Amino acid sequence: MTPERGLPAAVPVFHARGLTKTYRTGEIEVRALREVDLDVGRGEFIVLLGPSGSGKSTLLNILGGLDVPSAGEVRFGEQDLSTASEAELTTYRRRHVGFVFQFYNLIPSLTVRENVALVTDIVDNAMPVDEAIDRVGLTPRRDHFPSQLSGGEQQRVAIARAIVKRPEVLLCDEPTGALDYQTGKLVLEVIARINQEIGTTAIVITHNAAIAGMADRVVYLGDGRIQRVEVNAHKLKPSELSW
Repeated sequence: MTPERGLPAAVPVFHARGLTKTYRTGEIEVRALREVDLDVGRGEFIVLLGPSGSGKSTLLNILGGLDVPSAGEVRFGEQDLSTASEAELTTYRRRHVGFVFQFYNLIPSLTVRENVALVTDIVDNAMPVDEAIDRVGLTPRRDHFPSQLSGGEQQRVAIARAIVKRPEVLLCDEPTGALDYQTGKLVLEVIARINQEIGTTAIVITHNAAIAGMADRVVYLGDGRIQRVEVNAHKLKPSELSW
């Protein structure tokens, strides 16, 4: 059965139930997530929205296999991430997940092409490097070094590096947080295009409510809980956003 756009697939990419994360520092206990239930359908574009400390990054890190829950269950397809070993999580991240963070984490001594090509050594079915660079619109800049690029261009290199693995899931933590308005729109356009053209499931964290307009669903978090989930009947293009 093919799901309607914006609704989870019959077999979700992610299936989380009772997801809880507690951090302890000495005698201080912080509950970053509190019994979160969430299904994410294949090919969905989801925005996680909420203030600092609401649990967005913790949720994204658990979905990406960078962290594990204190309680509850999270599955990627048939794989139980909540009980996976560190070696299994490493394999999961390599094979299935592309990460894009607010800060680009490029190697300054390598060109655009070399930064993207580094990732191809750890996967079996990598996209051609030049194709990944072309998809983010940087073919004319592929032999440049990060210091020769604008912030938006560096972020697009980070996206190319994430998608060259052909990941099933693209997880983005504040990808426009360090960018100006116009540059941020360009970066969002790239993420939206990857989601639509390749069918990669995309989950984007933001503090910016306007960005929610481009999502299939918007998940609002507060105090470690999902406060509400909204389905966008009419998605906006990044060029139509205003913030």
